[in-house]
Amino acid sequence: MTSAILFDLDGTFADTAPDLGAALNHLRTLHDRPPMALETIRPQASHGSLGLLKLGFNIEPDAPNYADLRNAFLDYYASHICVHTTLFPGMAELIDILEQRGLPWGIVTNKPHRFTMPLMQALGYAQRASCLISGDTCARAKPFPDSLLKASELLNIAPQLCLYLGDDKRDADAAQAAGMRCIIARYGYIGSPEELSRWPAEGEIDRPSQLLKYLTY
Repeated sequence: MTSAILFDLDGTFADTAPDLGAALNHLRTLHDRPPMALETIRPQASHGSLGLLKLGFNIEPDAPNYADLRNAFLDYYASHICVHTTLFPGMAELIDILEQRGLPWGIVTNKPHRFTMPLMQALGYAQRASCLISGDTCARAKPFPDSLLKASELLNIAPQLCLYLGDDKRDADAAQAAGMRCIIARYGYIGSPEELSRWPAEGEIDRPSQLLKYLTY
């Protein structure tokens, strides 16, 4: 029996790629580069500023101007955090069902608190979530298990009774290390679908409603 459900944020709970892509393209425009297609940006959207700046500028953190680019990207994103971002289709209905069943749910993301809380507030779900764990809540973010274990602690529910839904290998790795069951959101920002079979997950879903079949046996 599953007693709590935890969600990754970017690429699982909400489709944040349009606003992350807009921030990247804003920066590219400032540097006289053409905008990139959302379809190109989407697979990197779960990898934060590191992955997006690598994609948009082919730059690594040790580059001299990396910090300035990153700060400009994050500042723009912070001020345009929920312009085009929406829940994935069917997620609102899934949350309603979980709440009707009395099942607590929460967010465990690598997104810093600076962005997690404003985004969840803008979406209207900050107060409904039983816990909001950001990438800087614990000393180590996913793929380490710390943030998932923190969520388990806050919910007062054993890790083995929690189910985690994510769209990246680090989500599956963190869940495995925490002793949680993990399901992969195939509708999210999956870069290489052929690799999914090697991820330590119990199953995969193509839309949020399919998670319901994993809640009980």
